[in-house]
Amino acid sequence: MTYREQFRAIMFYEENHTMPVLHWTGWPETMERWYNEGLPRDCKDIHAFLGTKPLWTCIWCNLGLMPQFEEETFEETAEYRVFRDRDGVICKAWKKQSCIPQYLDFTLRTADDWPEYKKRLQPDPARLPQNLDKVIADTEASGLPIHMWTASLMGWIRNWMGVENMCYLMHDDPEVYGHMVMTIADLVCWACDQVLPKAKVDFGFGWEDICGRSGPLVSPDIFRKYVAPGYEKIRRKLEQYGCTLYGIDSDGDVTALLKPWLDAGVNLQFPIEVGPWKGDAMKFRKIYGRELRVVGNFDKLALERGRADVLAEIERLKPLMRDGGFIMVPDHLITPGVSLADYRWYLDQVRNVRF
Repeated sequence: MTYREQFRAIMFYEENHTMPVLHWTGWPETMERWYNEGLPRDCKDIHAFLGTKPLWTCIWCNLGLMPQFEEETFEETAEYRVFRDRDGVICKAWKKQSCIPQYLDFTLRTADDWPEYKKRLQPDPARLPQNLDKVIADTEASGLPIHMWTASLMGWIRNWMGVENMCYLMHDDPEVYGHMVMTIADLVCWACDQVLPKAKVDFGFGWEDICGRSGPLVSPDIFRKYVAPGYEKIRRKLEQYGCTLYGIDSDGDVTALLKPWLDAGVNLQFPIEVGPWKGDAMKFRKIYGRELRVVGNFDKLALERGRADVLAEIERLKPLMRDGGFIMVPDHLITPGVSLADYRWYLDQVRNVRF
């Protein structure tokens, strides 16, 4: 059985008694530590070194701004750089540490600025891979689960505007906010029509990162009225081509958006972070049933706390593994506090899991 076959068996609740052994990635500081602990710096295939598989592969189309803005530097030192990025955002980025840039100003501030962005979010054959047939053949030959990239209906808008400007827009001009969402959704559906007649994918998958430790940056009410129609349109398009799984990547406490997402057709969540709010995929399964699938939910910080905590975390998640519709992986990038030896030991525990 290939990992792709196992993925589908798990997601559709067929018989399965093991977990795939998967590696996503670590922070640059984590990788530097691992290089000092035995990972070859010239390692071209970390999965071969670790004995793991990637989470999945993707048929990717460029669904972002086209053309992007011209990058422009305003200030640069040995420590940081202040510049306008390709999304039109003026930000301060540090050079010697992994962190989110400091966002200073935005080209997209109000509804009046939207037309400049809308014209950069239109269908164009240049958005498709030039070698689309080869991309499809390569993904199918990989033995990995394949997803159709479905962009971002909220997270990109937040990135382009900043949180404060987006919040004012949702209050002052919610119809424009909804139009932004639907413009991106229309572009996703266009891409699906170009790709999915040629390729069978296992799921649609997009990115949001629209929640923090205190919950979502978009209220459930705003979501239902102005965002859900975009998700619903993409879900219908995926179903038109026989794809019934639709996933989202969002960090933070997603609790308040799980039901609105499910109602809008999103039935696969990644990664359900544990965090200080104790995100618990098994609890959500009991509330929402088997329509909710999850990849993730292993507390990444257990890997720092020690091997007893790793074993306890695996035991916590075994009932969900047994029930199906769940694949266990750490709930974010591997942190610098995790040694290469401890991470390889964790992978061995996953390799030996039976349920």
